[in-house]
Amino acid sequence: AYDIGLHGVVYQVNKWDPKQFDWTKKLADADYVGPTCQYCHMRGGHHNVQRFGTVYTSMGMSMADRGAPIWKEKGDRWASVCDDCHSPRFARENLQALDEAVKDAGLKYRETFQVAADLVKDGV
Repeated sequence: AYDIGLHGVVYQVNKWDPKQFDWTKKLADADYVGPTCQYCHMRGGHHNVQRFGTVYTSMGMSMADRGAPIWKEKGDRWASVCDDCHSPRFARENLQALDEAVKDAGLKYRETFQVAADLVKDGV
């Protein structure tokens, strides 16, 4: 998602330009033209990249209840990262859109596996 999103495209176009991404600087001291994965997911020097993530598909939780208290906490944390450069409203609206996309993707993912299972049952 990052690579095809606006931030990822900015990174891919500019990553070799030392004026845009000076890799000799520590992340905290850098003034990059756009955020890298580390800027958002390792904010404040934390090395648990999922701390600032909103999706745990590797743990089978893509369909988790996004209204649960843990998701409010994670959403607030996620939005606080976006607030570094964007307005709080922008961050909240994009978090909501992300949640909807995750729900849709999870449903399609499950549907796809059901189709494959049915084909196997049919001997295909």
